[in-house]
Amino acid sequence: MVAVATASACAILLSIFFAPAAPAAQTLAQVQARVTFLEEEATSAAEGAQEAKVKLASLTRSLAGIQAQAALQGKTVDAISKTLGAIAVDQYKSGTLSQSLELLFSSNPSLYLSSAGSLEAITRQKGVQLRKFQSAAQALNATSLTVSDRLAQVKSLQKKLAERSALASAKLAEAESLLAQLKKEDRERLAKLAQQQEDADQASSLAAAKSAAGVSGRAGLALKFALKQIGDRYVFGADGMVYWDCSGLTMRAYQSAGVSLPHSSAAQARMGKSIAFNKKMPGDLMFFGRPVSHVGIYLGGGKMVHAPRSGSRVKVAEAGSLGRKPLVAIRRF
Repeated sequence: MVAVATASACAILLSIFFAPAAPAAQTLAQVQARVTFLEEEATSAAEGAQEAKVKLASLTRSLAGIQAQAALQGKTVDAISKTLGAIAVDQYKSGTLSQSLELLFSSNPSLYLSSAGSLEAITRQKGVQLRKFQSAAQALNATSLTVSDRLAQVKSLQKKLAERSALASAKLAEAESLLAQLKKEDRERLAKLAQQQEDADQASSLAAAKSAAGVSGRAGLALKFALKQIGDRYVFGADGMVYWDCSGLTMRAYQSAGVSLPHSSAAQARMGKSIAFNKKMPGDLMFFGRPVSHVGIYLGGGKMVHAPRSGSRVKVAEAGSLGRKPLVAIRRF
């Protein structure tokens, strides 16, 4: 009994002294890194929503045109159908066929020939209308199938837009929840550090902006417009003139230079002229991520101006890469 009790006591002591340590609480730096990661994820999702929105708008316009075409084709089919019906009714009422059979055996050849000519004309007219009806009906059927296909695509894009928007909101909510778990003094400390970093970035950005003075043409106009927005806040889906997202900034910048671009980094990446990475010039658009989810305007000297992410402001930054998002394309307009 004593031996058993001693063994039990030893086991308890060992479990106390050698139990695995509880996971350490995250440091403020780790929390801040996680918050930044979530904000970047939210920004990528928001750009995905912008791409879906641009595609949806284009598809909706296309659908409206096709539906209008289908309506016109439907009217044509109805009109031809009525013409065929009128021919059939007229032929029935006049008894053209029975009269022709009677006249075939009559003693007046000239009357028979006249009637035969009328019958042939009616038959020929009906044949032409039948061919028109068949052609119009086939065209209407093809257009109707296209409308159905476009409607399915619209539904799919609406679903994608809703999903990407919800994901962006969820990522931001997760970041806010993470910050809410901190002590008040820790939250205030992080906010102060973030503000100090933004202030430092703005000062260096304004200094770097002076290098755009010698850039001319469309590129120069676009670049100068973007640089004037330094310090403005990033907001999902915003395109000025106080708040911006990345593609909203580049869209308005090039609009000021007379170039029309869609409000989507992925859509912009499919436009313009492709430029080799080592041939980039100030004013070129730089695209990041696979799939593309960010865009900035090259300033020169290895830097770009862009609207980075939620929680940040328009600034000048290094242009080589963007965190986990590699540089994937450069386009010139």
